[in-house]
Amino acid sequence: MGNEKMDDPARIIGKYSSGKNGPLLFITAGVHGNEPSGVQALERVFAELKAVKPQIKGTILGVAGNKKALETNQRYIDEDLNRTWKEESIKNKIKESHEQREMFEIIALLEQHPEKNFTKRYFLDCHTTSSNSLPYISVQVVNDNDAWAHNFPTYIVRGFSDIVYGAIDHYLSRTGLTGFTFEAGQHTHKTSVENHEGLIWLALKEACDLDLTKISCYPDCVDNFAKKNAPTQKTFEIIHRYGLEDGNTFKMQPGFENFQKITKGEFLAIKNGKEVRSEWDAYIFMPLYQSQGNDGFFVVKEV
Repeated sequence: MGNEKMDDPARIIGKYSSGKNGPLLFITAGVHGNEPSGVQALERVFAELKAVKPQIKGTILGVAGNKKALETNQRYIDEDLNRTWKEESIKNKIKESHEQREMFEIIALLEQHPEKNFTKRYFLDCHTTSSNSLPYISVQVVNDNDAWAHNFPTYIVRGFSDIVYGAIDHYLSRTGLTGFTFEAGQHTHKTSVENHEGLIWLALKEACDLDLTKISCYPDCVDNFAKKNAPTQKTFEIIHRYGLEDGNTFKMQPGFENFQKITKGEFLAIKNGKEVRSEWDAYIFMPLYQSQGNDGFFVVKEV
């Protein structure tokens, strides 16, 4: 528990309970195999829980996403695991791709923790970005997700799953869980692990009534995220997705960071040899700086 090697990640990174009735906190990490920081943060959290044995209500379960892609440090094997969670595929039990097979293993694990066994079920899906980024929450505005997200001290972006269909948070929300995706920073930056760990501890406090002063790494393992790395809470909405088709060549102009201001007419990227210029005075969001992916960039505005 908490000490699996990254080259052989078990599906269950860790599970912890004090035996008290309460909620389920279902945390997924490594849904993209080139985003290991959530897995590393969960390993830290479960090692601490195991050593200190603090009291919590309910259960926390940490789950590795795309196991095979994590082993090879690539985003996916056949297709993006964060686009496979479509109602039709799940209903018809389609298991054609590697990612669909991994998806059904994760679904089976969640089904072993049914709603009736818990006072409530929460989820957290841990991700990172290809460009430099402040940490932020991506929330789908259904159930009580948005109100829950506003318990945490960082930027909040609404509407990603409404534009990009088949994401895991879309599935978990329609299954009745309350939660969000957390993007902790750039893939390989050490602060991304700090941010994932800090947010997981805060989620344990909010969902499972953990007294943070009972853990030996407190306050640093929370404050590194909440006070040092996280921006002051603001809420944004996505106003545009610049999507790519298979076969497109696409290259962002260098140097764009998440939440950077962009202006009308600004040179953003080259697609199929042609310049892509901004049509907005707004902020750029998730600019693509990796070879795999079909979202060139998004545009967000502050609410």
